[in-house]
Amino acid sequence: MKLITSAQNPYIKSLVLLQEKAKARKQTGTFLIEGKREISLAIKGGYKIDTLLFYPELISEKEINELVKQSNNVIEINKDVFEKLAYRESTEGVIAVANSKSFSLSDLKLNENPLLLIAEAPEKPGNIGALLRTADAANLDAVIIANPNGDLYNPNIIRSSVGCLFTNQIATGTTAEIITFLKERNIRFYCATLQNSTSYHTQDYTTPSALVVGTEATGLSLEWRDAATQNIIIPMQGEIDSMNVSVAAAILIFEAKRQRGF
Repeated sequence: MKLITSAQNPYIKSLVLLQEKAKARKQTGTFLIEGKREISLAIKGGYKIDTLLFYPELISEKEINELVKQSNNVIEINKDVFEKLAYRESTEGVIAVANSKSFSLSDLKLNENPLLLIAEAPEKPGNIGALLRTADAANLDAVIIANPNGDLYNPNIIRSSVGCLFTNQIATGTTAEIITFLKERNIRFYCATLQNSTSYHTQDYTTPSALVVGTEATGLSLEWRDAATQNIIIPMQGEIDSMNVSVAAAILIFEAKRQRGF
């Protein structure tokens, strides 16, 4: 088993770039995962682990042996190297280098009556992570990101999703591509927006359906609003006219799940 004790090691420097730069992740087709739970969820979700790095002071031999089965390349690191690579303070002493997956619409495997979540151009990693956690909790068939603003392998997204980036089917595409995808499959889509909307609970989500949410700042684009099967709204009783996108999505998702008998 290899041992690396210098944070200036060229390989460690390349991993720091993976942690910090979307360009490096895209060029290499790899990204970093921290923590036992997140790595285990990635493995379960079909991600290939290229390399495992572990700091033995923070993870037991039994725990690392379980993870080692998933990778032929295992490296022991010391405290200095671990602290150089670890993105969060609570990481449990293990970091994986994983191979990226395609997020192509054509790769989605949907059943005959899917329920999907679509988010247009979400900007904040925390919101994306929360949307993925909600989608996992509801066992949605897929999450689709329209016009993504960034890299889904951003460590902030992995962290805030508590590994749900790996438990959901995910695809990305332009708004036009996704609308075409939905129409070709006769999936009705309901757009959460203030304009020309009816209350969300009046609609029937028991047939193939997609729930579409936009950003808190600008909402959904006109392209979505004009193409929607129906624009929907969550009635607000206070002073403001919007709520956090992940909260709004959760309300819509679990109404659809309630109609479907969970």
